Amino acid sequence: MAETEILLESGINELEILEFKLGDRSYGINVAKIKEIIGEADIQEIPHSHNSIEGAFRRRGEIFTAINLCRYLDVPEEMPREHDLFLITHFNNTSAAFRVDAICTIHHLSWTDIVAPEEITEGTNTGIITGIAKIGDDDMIMILDFEKILFDISPATGLQEQDITRSETGVRAELPILIAEDSAFLRKMLMSCLIKAGYEDLICTTNGAEAWHILSSIRETHKDIHKKVACVITDIEMPQMDGMTLTRQIKEDQVLQGIPVVIFSSLIDEANSIKCTEVGADAQLAKPDIARLVGTLDEILQIGAHHAQVG
Repeated sequence: MAETEILLESGINELEILEFKLGDRSYGINVAKIKEIIGEADIQEIPHSHNSIEGAFRRRGEIFTAINLCRYLDVPEEMPREHDLFLITHFNNTSAAFRVDAICTIHHLSWTDIVAPEEITEGTNTGIITGIAKIGDDDMIMILDFEKILFDISPATGLQEQDITRSETGVRAELPILIAEDSAFLRKMLMSCLIKAGYEDLICTTNGAEAWHILSSIRETHKDIHKKVACVITDIEMPQMDGMTLTRQIKEDQVLQGIPVVIFSSLIDEANSIKCTEVGADAQLAKPDIARLVGTLDEILQIGAHHAQVG
């Protein structure tokens, strides 16, 4: 199949979800994560690898790790193994191939059609469902946290706390940071890394709508909003309101527009970088480069402090 092409405008709170089957169950992935879908692969086993890794194969000069999603999710494998169907993905600056049983269709949705899983569904900080898509009157699709899946199988693909150097100045601790991140797993890791770096005043939300509610409340009740929120860090993919839409709303608000916004997402590539600029983001960084994120925060917030003193 041909490579996917995303034509969605920036900051309109919409996405496309590819519905696929594992056994008789429906799951989903953001089309923005998919490079292509292939139906044949010459897989070679990798000795002593993770149980979910079938092996590796080469395509167009690139080597892909073949990951069996049924094994990872403990879903009974009903399809014969001579049947190959892989989602070739690229996110977190990493390419991988995820085996699925069948491709259903692509759904064009609003992020308001995506609800966050209840705690009983997601678990504490170990859930692999980032959202539930409401399809029609009765159907729903579980959207998988592919970043967590990839990290569980290959930890080197995730945020690396050892890349962070603890700040001894105490300046970072005085700057409140508002975080919008839907993945409980990534939210916990991001908080841990930022706290280690010295950014201890963290306001955490699970989607753009929650973050916007907090910002709106601060706008109504506080004259000096920068003392309540010095900077916003937002993911792109989130239920209810995505990070592009959140950024656009902040930058279009006459009171809030001075708050710096850093988009920190697994989906940052050339096309999405342009979209981030279009909605007014002050910086856009690809996960999992947490050290660069800390450096970017330092740069942005030092510039903001300088202007405040001058004014």
